Amino acid sequence: MTTTSSSKNLFAPVKIGPHDLQNRIAMAPLTRSRALGNVPNALMAEYYGQRASAGLIITEGTSPSPNGLGYARIPGIFSQAQIDGWKAITQAVQAGGAKTFMQLMHTGRITHPLNLPAGARMIAPSAVAAAGEMYTDAEGMKPHPVPAEMTPQDIAATQGEFVQAARNALAAGFDGVELHAANGYLLEQFLRPNSNIRTDGYGGPIENRARFVLEVAAATAKAIGADRVGIRLSPFGVFNDMPNYDAMASDYAYLTERLSALGLLYLHIVDHSAMGAPQVPDSMKQTLRRLFQGAIILSGGYDAARAQQDLDAGKGDLVAVGRGFIANPDLVERWRSGAALNQPDFDTFYTPGTKGYTDYPAMQPR
Repeated sequence: MTTTSSSKNLFAPVKIGPHDLQNRIAMAPLTRSRALGNVPNALMAEYYGQRASAGLIITEGTSPSPNGLGYARIPGIFSQAQIDGWKAITQAVQAGGAKTFMQLMHTGRITHPLNLPAGARMIAPSAVAAAGEMYTDAEGMKPHPVPAEMTPQDIAATQGEFVQAARNALAAGFDGVELHAANGYLLEQFLRPNSNIRTDGYGGPIENRARFVLEVAAATAKAIGADRVGIRLSPFGVFNDMPNYDAMASDYAYLTERLSALGLLYLHIVDHSAMGAPQVPDSMKQTLRRLFQGAIILSGGYDAARAQQDLDAGKGDLVAVGRGFIANPDLVERWRSGAALNQPDFDTFYTPGTKGYTDYPAMQPR
């Protein structure tokens, strides 16, 4: 049994694998675009440290490669400067009692060359551009270009970058890593038939389309231990040009069963229906819960009451919260006491600086 606790109470300590968490509330991974030069900094350490009353903090998406830095001002974990920058962040989080996992996110085709550092390449499973546009600091909104199709050498090199990034994360003081195989980024681009039209051993039937994800997960687990590796999936998610298709449920069931066999610590299920995306059917969540032997992290528009309700119903083991933590550094205590919540300022989600980042007020002591 991966999860042990004397209570399913949202605020009670829980053990997930070897990790002792101070509660069942996780801070969801949240892109905030404050890493100037793609290097974590003191402002980010302050931000994460403010929110360290969570049981688990999962960082913003962090690239294992220069090629994966598709958005402006997102951090990496492939240089010594980045490792050193993250060390201050893990120290700040651990001082507050939380465990912390780094989310490894390679953006793949959700990239613009204007956001990439010199020498980096825009690569993806296939030479298929994503619909829509993305922001660049240099020229504002730009259409997604057509990426280069990854060669076998690119595939092997990228898998190696994920493994080294996981090692670097542990060197920076993290308790583990979360592989971001959701929301239309590189790992999910291999899974989905609209973005993966390859005809080799990584394309076609789901057994081939899932191969890259499974190989990355297996190699990462071998490198740092399966009990330090989680994965995030977004079945029925449509973000970043990932349309639904007929075999969605069976494809994700296949993937989940094989991820479970690797002994990964947790499966983090994305449900963005609270933000207007299609809802993940309850039948799909039940299937994933049945097939995956590790812990389940639920996410998607939770308040304290619904979080407790789903824990009591056995739907998951932890509940991840995103926008609530953006606006409420002390969200755990606000939920515990029933206090009113600060409302997030959407205009400052991705802007540089302290405004809308570290300046949300905590409750005043009584």
